[in-house]
Amino acid sequence: MHSETITLEGHIIDSRALSETLDDIITFGGDFEVLEVHIGRRKHDRSHARIEVYAETPEKLAQLIGQVTKRGAFVESPTDCELVDADMNGAFPDDFYCTTNQPTFVRHAGQWREVSDLEMDCGIWYDPNADQFRCIPMEKVRRGHRVVCGTRGIHIEPIERHLERGTFQYLATEIATEKPKGAILRHCAQLILDTKASGKRVLLVGGASIVHTDSAQFVVQMIEDGTLHGLIASNALAVHDIELALYGTSLGVYVEKAALADTGHEHPLRAINSIRRAGGIKAAVKAGLLDSGILHACVKHNVEFCLLGSVRDEAPLPETIADTVVAQDHIREAIRDVGFVLMVASRTLSISTAYILPAATPVVCVDLNPSVLNRIRDRGTFQTIGIVTDAESFFRELLEEVEKLKAKRAGG
Repeated sequence: MHSETITLEGHIIDSRALSETLDDIITFGGDFEVLEVHIGRRKHDRSHARIEVYAETPEKLAQLIGQVTKRGAFVESPTDCELVDADMNGAFPDDFYCTTNQPTFVRHAGQWREVSDLEMDCGIWYDPNADQFRCIPMEKVRRGHRVVCGTRGIHIEPIERHLERGTFQYLATEIATEKPKGAILRHCAQLILDTKASGKRVLLVGGASIVHTDSAQFVVQMIEDGTLHGLIASNALAVHDIELALYGTSLGVYVEKAALADTGHEHPLRAINSIRRAGGIKAAVKAGLLDSGILHACVKHNVEFCLLGSVRDEAPLPETIADTVVAQDHIREAIRDVGFVLMVASRTLSISTAYILPAATPVVCVDLNPSVLNRIRDRGTFQTIGIVTDAESFFRELLEEVEKLKAKRAGG
């Protein structure tokens, strides 16, 4: 049998890191001997464990070690990471290291170096010009790039999932309609104000149902009062937001009276045509054609927006990005300096953005379909709190909680 000694440190009991590591060893056909365990006596005390890991072959041991390092295990006798030159554009070397969304370090020239641009399902590239290790998507690899391969010299520091008792610990577990909505909304309001106070940005990822359910007014309010600093949205949200501004309808239905407009089915296409003739959304605002709605508020208050298209779009708006690879890059740019993300009523965009976010960024995802919320969490985005509810009631009640908290803090 071949063996390696690993250590685990931190809140390894309440985060389940220890039990999951031992499960991984058995699942991957290995064996273990617990050499030492020290469990913290109080809530904030850190724990420590040393474990000897056994496997039948060096190859199986390497595979096993690679898996448990993703739980935060640390090899006691670390070596430098292995760097291999990419031999072609658009593909990693065969044995490339596949990243997680957890804080990651690689050992190079005898020193541990933090990996920047953290993102799951990427590789790690050593950028010699900046002397940095960065996450890099597969399609951006170029021949000659030095890529981290294997599992040696890699250390992950898992975000502590259950350090704080109360709201986050309970709410960020399984998705269920029975969760206390009021507690989630109060926690969400706190995250918004704390993020703004810290100098970081609050980002909204939204779908067209925000407009259909008459929730656009609340998003506009958040933009105008400075609590929303960025928007990633579908082309459909922008189209129906503009349709509402020009015709008072969304999908041809008058939002205020829920009545179908005569020839209302033409309104979305006519709205797109008006914006294209004006030269784009910003040009339409400048010309006075577009004088209300979410996109109007974004332009007026210098809130960056990123519009992403799909094959269902009748005709994309001029600012809409149709190329999915380019769209991913725009999402990566949009999440920089973001301290909190709201995802509302957009299955595709919510899942796509969640996969790109680092684990340290808190997320609240709102959807009527619980499968959307479970899909995000099952993929490893455990920092997501899911709410099964409609967009209108969520935004309305959220803004009420934000105003209450503002008043409380001002009075305190």
